Amino acid sequence: MSTLVDDRKLAVLRAIVEDYVSTNEPVGSKALVERHNLGVSPATIRNDMAVLEEQGYIAQPHTSAGRVPTDKGYRLFVDRLSQVKPLSSAERKAIETFLAGAVDIDDVVMRTVRLLAQLTRQVAVVQYPTLTNSTVRHVELVPLSERRLMFVLITNTGRVEQRVVELHETVDEARVAHLRAMLNSCLDGCGLTSVPDKVVDLPARLAAEDRPLAATILSVLLESLVDRHDEKIVFAGAANLAGADFTVGLRDVLEALEEQVVLMRLLGETSDLSALTVRIGSENPYTGLQGTSIVVAGYGSGDKQLARLGVLGPTRMDYPVTMGAVRAVARYVSQILAAS
Repeated sequence: MSTLVDDRKLAVLRAIVEDYVSTNEPVGSKALVERHNLGVSPATIRNDMAVLEEQGYIAQPHTSAGRVPTDKGYRLFVDRLSQVKPLSSAERKAIETFLAGAVDIDDVVMRTVRLLAQLTRQVAVVQYPTLTNSTVRHVELVPLSERRLMFVLITNTGRVEQRVVELHETVDEARVAHLRAMLNSCLDGCGLTSVPDKVVDLPARLAAEDRPLAATILSVLLESLVDRHDEKIVFAGAANLAGADFTVGLRDVLEALEEQVVLMRLLGETSDLSALTVRIGSENPYTGLQGTSIVVAGYGSGDKQLARLGVLGPTRMDYPVTMGAVRAVARYVSQILAAS
């Protein structure tokens, strides 16, 4: 019997959340009776609302007003969602076509962040694939002149690191080709964090006259790994916050968005990369973001999760739609990276 009561109260809570998200107006029992087929009398609905309020799932913003969901109420609503809203076939096709046109990882990230902002009407946040979780796909050495080379490192995630290398001596293409072959033989499929150990004895395996060239190239390779391009986040859609209602000021939210470290930590605190994570209101540890909710999913290549993406908006957001969009976009980005 208690389960039936719980399910009924959950139905009332779900109706309050849906109406409040739709109208931005506190929801009263009369509106619930008129808009939803809850199958019980208005008096029962009023009693259920009183219990939900007593338990902290809804609140009355001011006297004689209806009720609005609290962070606790949104949390129960999200946790008990039967399913997120699937995208339409037209939306799925549009996402696939838009992302498939990307030419490199930078383009993938920028297209993804714009797409998420458009789909959800929230702020979209995308973390670049972390180099520390990436592997070497190919190393290229391109002669530019007798004393200049272009060093190119390509990872399995589509990242391309390029450096122009000034040489202390003239080198011919045969020596460059030999070093290129050795590097690819040594590093193909190697995790980037393991590269320094892999190449430490490489100069010793070369002829004496090739060791200075190898040392120069290897120093550039190691420098490119030290540059932490992976600790980079882009966001789009801040203008979508203009019409939002926050329990904290919009200025606080915008200031938090400007802090890359805050966003990195926020995305990084999701415990399961493969799962869809929702953090609501006061669950956010950062004061400036405690009037917001964040929906995050991991994306990657094959079975490797490399980074995260998500959206940030007011707690009064359409959770089924937002969660569906974030999950779908993460999957499409993963497919593109796996196929690249």
